Amino acid sequence: MGKSETTALQERRVQNDQVWDSVKKTAFVIGTGLLTFAAFRNTLTWHLQVFWGASGDFWQALWGRLHKYYGGNELALYCLGAMTIPSLFFWTYNAVLMVIDLTGRPNFITRYRIQQGKNEPVDPEKLKSAVKVVLFNQFFVSFPMIILMYAFMKWRGNPCGTELPTFHWVLLELSVFVLVEEILFYYSHRLFHHPSIYKRVHKQHHEWTAPVGVVSLYAHPLEHILSNMLPSMVGPMLMGSHVATIMLWFCLALFTTIVSHCGYHLPFLPSPEFHDFHHLKFNQCYGVLGVFDRLHGTDLIFKQTKAYERHILLLNFTPLIQSIPDSPKKTE
Repeated sequence: MGKSETTALQERRVQNDQVWDSVKKTAFVIGTGLLTFAAFRNTLTWHLQVFWGASGDFWQALWGRLHKYYGGNELALYCLGAMTIPSLFFWTYNAVLMVIDLTGRPNFITRYRIQQGKNEPVDPEKLKSAVKVVLFNQFFVSFPMIILMYAFMKWRGNPCGTELPTFHWVLLELSVFVLVEEILFYYSHRLFHHPSIYKRVHKQHHEWTAPVGVVSLYAHPLEHILSNMLPSMVGPMLMGSHVATIMLWFCLALFTTIVSHCGYHLPFLPSPEFHDFHHLKFNQCYGVLGVFDRLHGTDLIFKQTKAYERHILLLNFTPLIQSIPDSPKKTE
């Protein structure tokens, strides 16, 4: 066998290993959701169910009072759960981050900055411009889409019923939502990186090579529809979810994207290294979980970097940029 044939065979084996790893990771994601649904005797599930179930009277009573307060106005209840509360969550979280980004304080937060020397502090005018775009997207894109989603959900079932869903059903739904979002976000995101589309649409989002939290929704309206809104909406639409579950999911999805864009790798929070690297390099790390990046090989460069080594849950208070510093730059 010639050297070129041997090399080709090795490359095919590497590709097969990567595909197999991706299949296993996808199976793990799906399997975890199904096992979580079935594992009602698991200790963690039991404790969570105590919060949801034993305190269920509290949540059910609260929902009953809300239902009564709004006189059964389901559109108002739906907008409260699917738009108002997630938006308040988004702006409350980002208000804290913007104060930190604008002032560069407190130091015990800024020391966890991923891209050292960037946004120290952030340009106020640039941030102001981003905030205006985000507000436009929320009022003139997100809100009309939520209204249309409500009409679909009414046709699909009863999204504002008086009975809240069970704990285990919510876990199953969340597992489906995560999987659907991963598929739709990855492929829509890659689509917007196509040269014929990127300059007209997605380039706006990539003006921030070192992102901040509010930039998570800083996008062209078309991108906001196809990459920000639809991947999160389709799951609940498929499952015919209750508005309480939708509210929980939208807040979780916003939390994830804010953390991914915040620019700080903070202790005990999900690692933002994956998406931060995407903003830095553009053609890597398109997904949320990274399942399809592994499948399509769009994380290979990322895996060769120190950022990949830092892509872990930080369980102490030493910034990873200190414990796993970047390699010294080569000098000619």
